[in-house]
This record gives sequence, structure tokens and C-alpha cells, in this order.
Amino acid sequence: MPGVGKTTVVREIARVLADELNKRVVIVDTSNEIGGDGDIPHPAIGNARRMQVPDPSKQHHIMVEAVENHMPQVVIIDEIGTEAEALACRTIAERGVMLVGTAHGQVIENLMKNPTLADLIGGIGTVTLSDEEARSRGTQKSVQERKGPATFPLLIEMRERTEWITHCVQESVDALLQGAQPFVEMRTRDKDSLIIENRLYDSIKGEVDEEQGRLTTKGSGSGRRRPKANGSRSPSLDWIVDDEVQTSQSGGTKKNMAGDWASEKEALQALSVSIRQNNGKRPQTRQKYNMTNNGRSNRS
Repeated sequence: MPGVGKTTVVREIARVLADELNKRVVIVDTSNEIGGDGDIPHPAIGNARRMQVPDPSKQHHIMVEAVENHMPQVVIIDEIGTEAEALACRTIAERGVMLVGTAHGQVIENLMKNPTLADLIGGIGTVTLSDEEARSRGTQKSVQERKGPATFPLLIEMRERTEWITHCVQESVDALLQGAQPFVEMRTRDKDSLIIENRLYDSIKGEVDEEQGRLTTKGSGSGRRRPKANGSRSPSLDWIVDDEVQTSQSGGTKKNMAGDWASEKEALQALSVSIRQNNGKRPQTRQKYNMTNNGRSNRS
């Protein structure tokens, strides 16, 4: 979505990867929005290298050239907009290079319905099911499925400058194609705090029926069903659990989670164990962090 700060975030990602993580970062700067149009790149990108694109229609060639000639560990592209650029992104990803890119669209479903950029999320194709499989799924024989692996494993919807939604792309696409709600991580922040929420995805404004797991809109009665907890397509991202309140899918009960939450790695490991002990069910969680000038501090 335009105007939510994509380019600003890309600049900061480039600086952090290059300066703080010591990665070899190459920016393919089509319109000079990231590094500026001067001979010397803008200091906001740190030690990242910039490749200017003399002809925007040749951006996909510059993307591949960056990988072949500059040995980058990370390639950053702003505004992926053509099918050739989407294919170049897949080529780069298959060569073992980390890829960061932006594309216009309000929600992930816009990419799914965009034939030009659909390859970024694996592509969408129509398949014909056998009679037995169609009966087991409760669907028609012709259904839409993802063609292959996604170019980007993670996707962030920047709804606003202070509201981001993170998708595990393949699992979100598979769930949406089946009419289900995938699990996502929603991050909202103000000047004092950051709230991280693990919840069911809501791409349209509506109310979630927690008992039935359906999303309904006023006057429409339509919505998405909740993905099965033990299904083969359940999300695999392990989220950080709030040690004060954990809301389960089934009963909405509150539990105290013990553990040292100073380390996110330990938090993820503890949640993985909790999910396995709970027969694969993923809790909906909510955490709040107090923010200081030095970054994230203690949770409140």
C-alpha cells in the first residue's frame, strides 16, 4: 500500500544488514529512491552497495547481474512490478542469496490474484481432484492450489506505519485457497510500546466467532473457516508466548507460562514444546513490550 513507509523500512534494513550484521548487501535502486541520485549513496543505507538502473525496463537484468558479478549475501529490490522481475527474484532466491523486496498491494490476496506477481508467492493454478479426494475435502473437483514453493518465505503486510502483519507465505496461501484463516503475527506500536499478537488473519473488517472460528461481516454472513489444528497444512512458525495470558483455540482458558523470557530463542523453544503437548494446537497470544531509546526493554 503506498504511503506506509516501505522505502524507509528498506533503507533501514539495508543499513542494519550491512553495518550491524556485516553482510554484503547490494541494492538494485531503480528510481534512486533508496540511495539517492548522487554519485555517493545516501548515508542512510550505511555500507550497503548500490546499483543504479539506467533503464527501468532492464531492472531484471541488473538484478541477475548483481548476483553474478558482486557476490552479495543480500539483494534488496524496491518495487517489484513486472513478471520478468518476479522471475529474476526466483532466480536469485534459488542461488542461495537472501532477498528483500517490496511490491504494491493492500493484502496478500492481492498478490494471489495478480497474475504478474503471483509467482512471488508460489503461483496459483487450477487442479482437478479425484472423486474420493473431492468428497474428503468437501469441495468441487476443480480447485485452486499453489503451484510451487514461494520465492519469499515471509511476507509483511504494512497496513499502516504502526501496524504490520507477518505471514508464513506458503501456509497462508494454502489456507486462504482452502477458505480458511491462517495464523499470522500482528505487530502494532506507538512511541512507548510494541504489541505482538499471534492471531487468526483478518483481511477484511469483521468479527471472529471464537467458538466456531468463523469470520463474519455485518449483513453478509460470509467468512473463512478456521484451519484444522491437526491438519497437514497447519502453520509451522513458532511464536513468542505471553507468560501472563495464553488463550487456547478450544476453551479460551488462561494459563501461566513459566520460563526465562529474556531470550526469544528460549521462548520459541518453550512454545514449540507447548504446541506438541497440546496436540498441535496453536494458542492465540498477545504480548506488550515497553520501548526505550535503547530498543526493546521489559514486557509489561
